[in-house]
Amino acid sequence: MADLSPIYQRVLLKLSGEALMGEQQFGVDAAITTRIARDVGEIQSLGVQTAIVIGGGNIFRGLAASARGMDRATADSMGMLATVINALALQDALEQHGVVTRVVTAIEMRAVAEPFIRRRAIRHLEKGRVVIFAAGTGNPYFTTDTAAALRAMEIKAEVILKGTKVDGVYTADPLLDPQATKYPAISYLQVLERQLKVMDATAISLCMDNKMPIVVFNLREAGNIRRLVLGEAVGTIVGA
Repeated sequence: MADLSPIYQRVLLKLSGEALMGEQQFGVDAAITTRIARDVGEIQSLGVQTAIVIGGGNIFRGLAASARGMDRATADSMGMLATVINALALQDALEQHGVVTRVVTAIEMRAVAEPFIRRRAIRHLEKGRVVIFAAGTGNPYFTTDTAAALRAMEIKAEVILKGTKVDGVYTADPLLDPQATKYPAISYLQVLERQLKVMDATAISLCMDNKMPIVVFNLREAGNIRRLVLGEAVGTIVGA
């Protein structure tokens, strides 16, 4: 009989806003949120404490708006609010699968979510609830990648699981370059030196300073999150 003992007890799953779009050009695809909810529910049933940081790029991208002339702080604030919309959509999908969930925001909006209090978020995890962190760090000029790294340290997660469109980190974009080869493992410094698009430099540096491993994997393949927490070789490990 297969060993169903997870190798991680507490993980942080980083999702981009674009991950929720599916094949759409904008917004949230209900079928995608349902599949992600099913995958998260599977690892919850194994006893893995799960936190999620979600982006907002499927609704609004602060950096893109800033490049078109909008004030950067205003644009980033709008982007943070977009992540809250995504968090609520994901919460609904999870709770339809019987997974108890809390949305926690870095910008207070008590009518729809709890404000971020580190000890309370950890207590939710200990009680078996999925915690969705929204509104990034609550500050402009910081991406949700950096928010994911920060929240992972704060809740003492063992690993960051970075869900992407491809099955790991490659020498180049495999969707554009058929000659690109996959790294089974790579160091933080190599990611920074080669300017690989894993997470932004601030997030990678924060993970490096705190020895937080990152596993980059294909979110689109159902069951990958479960395989990861059970110790199968899925994706690329970014570490020391």
